[in-house]
Amino acid sequence: MSEKSPLIEAQDLFLKAVPNRQMPAEHITINKALQRTLHTDFIAPEDAPPYHRAIVEGFLVNTAETQDASEKNPVNFNVVGSVAPGDAQCPDVGAGEAIELQTGSILPDGPISIVRMWEAKRDGNNVSISRPFPPRFFIEDQGCDIKKGDTIISAGTVLTPQHIGTIASVGQSEVAVAKQPRVSVFASGDEVTPHTAPFKPGMIRDCNSPMLAAAINAAGGLPTLEGIMGDNFDTFVTVVKNALEQTDMIVISGGTAVGGRNFISDLISAVGELLVDGVPMRSGRPLIMGIINGKPIVAVAGHPPEALRGFQLFGAPAIVKLMGQTAELPTD
Repeated sequence: MSEKSPLIEAQDLFLKAVPNRQMPAEHITINKALQRTLHTDFIAPEDAPPYHRAIVEGFLVNTAETQDASEKNPVNFNVVGSVAPGDAQCPDVGAGEAIELQTGSILPDGPISIVRMWEAKRDGNNVSISRPFPPRFFIEDQGCDIKKGDTIISAGTVLTPQHIGTIASVGQSEVAVAKQPRVSVFASGDEVTPHTAPFKPGMIRDCNSPMLAAAINAAGGLPTLEGIMGDNFDTFVTVVKNALEQTDMIVISGGTAVGGRNFISDLISAVGELLVDGVPMRSGRPLIMGIINGKPIVAVAGHPPEALRGFQLFGAPAIVKLMGQTAELPTD
């Protein structure tokens, strides 16, 4: 059996500490639920379809009366009524009788069948058939798609348009989804300047913060840009502690080492538990992870491509787990 790679080991160690389905539920309307994470199993409150119905146009007859029908011996029925879509009930069909139906017409229980329009010959109120029909032919029975009490969407599912349609099909306008994690984003380093600031030689524009905010949004989180922190350790610790009172997760880019000090590693150790202090892989040194009272901290490189890659490897899976999604870990 092959050993786990250092990356997989680091992901396992970190994500094992991230609480699963940490985010509480909120009820939202289904028109806002696309791509949100279902918090609890969605249980069908009713059958779908909610009644027996015709799935073709035709004539409702008693099945037994069709069994001897043939080309040489057609069977005749007298059309005694009709049921349109939206009618609340269908009358009983008696011996030798037929009821005209439309697609979607409500139907009763029992050994009945639908003779499709093109399989019947009609002459006024008389129709004849020339073959037998099986019981409940072209009838969609109540609950054949969804049974009341069934789990029809599992917790952790990211809701798609099809899921929204399913929820609506059983008469529901709201659904319980996981609240989106609030994620505080910091850039670190005395040399880092806002991306909108005038350029100065020796400075680096902060493109990581808006990039990581976009990645957080894509993963299902709600980012807050906390700004650029300089290389003052005590100040950074205080700011992070304050942020943790209002946020569910922290992402930091840059500032791995300052003046020979393992700056971010020491920062995480000062506020919580350091779990991953670099990953033995290409450009893996800046990948530093910890946990503070169940709230993940993800530190990534200052170099933008590596910052995004680090977030996708560790930050996005942490958001997914906080919301209780079921998803495979990215490995590259």
